[in-house]
Amino acid sequence: MRSLRLIRPFYIVLLGCGFCFSTAQADTFTAKVIAVLDGDTVLIAKSGRRPLKVRLAEIDAPEKSQPFGMRSRQALVDQVLNREVLVETVATDKYGRWVAQLLLNGRSVNQQQVSSGMAWEHSYFHRNKDYITLQREAQQARRGLWSQLAPTAPWEWRKAQSEIGRLPPKAEGGANDFTCGSKHRCIQMHSCDEAHFYLSHCGLSTLDKDGDGIPCPTLCLPANLHH
Repeated sequence: MRSLRLIRPFYIVLLGCGFCFSTAQADTFTAKVIAVLDGDTVLIAKSGRRPLKVRLAEIDAPEKSQPFGMRSRQALVDQVLNREVLVETVATDKYGRWVAQLLLNGRSVNQQQVSSGMAWEHSYFHRNKDYITLQREAQQARRGLWSQLAPTAPWEWRKAQSEIGRLPPKAEGGANDFTCGSKHRCIQMHSCDEAHFYLSHCGLSTLDKDGDGIPCPTLCLPANLHH
């Protein structure tokens, strides 16, 4: 397997894109990963402050309802949960999340997700040769999601779901479908996944009263970090 190189990407604002990034002053700091939301999104805690949601730059992991979605999340859990990582922020996305490189012991966590077949490379206009090479090697070795005959890119999957307005049955886990319009308050949610669905897919902003991108703190944050 190739050694994973460290990348410092540059982002500009992309209008009308699936992942729109705004340039922000780059910052580098150490933080603890306190939760892994999916294969490319984590919550970090820095010096006792309220957690920040961070999306891993340059990659796009399968949604949790897609094949390999939960495996991708677990791969990220195994790498970083409850560990100190170096966070190199590069932008914020349209949901207000930091976009960043995560480094663990000097190695790129973002690249590792691609190399192990747990995420697609999703660099700016797919021009990052390092990520493209790592993905090609994962494809050739049929690692992770590339063991499937015809894996669906997560951006194509999200586009299909937006057209029908709901998520299909979970490929892994057996949870009920989530459908916009049937629930409106945190007390009605049964899981953090469900709360995230209503916030991100249905626009139910009342679930995120402080606008930090984390819905229903009693479901989505560790008990000692609730308001």
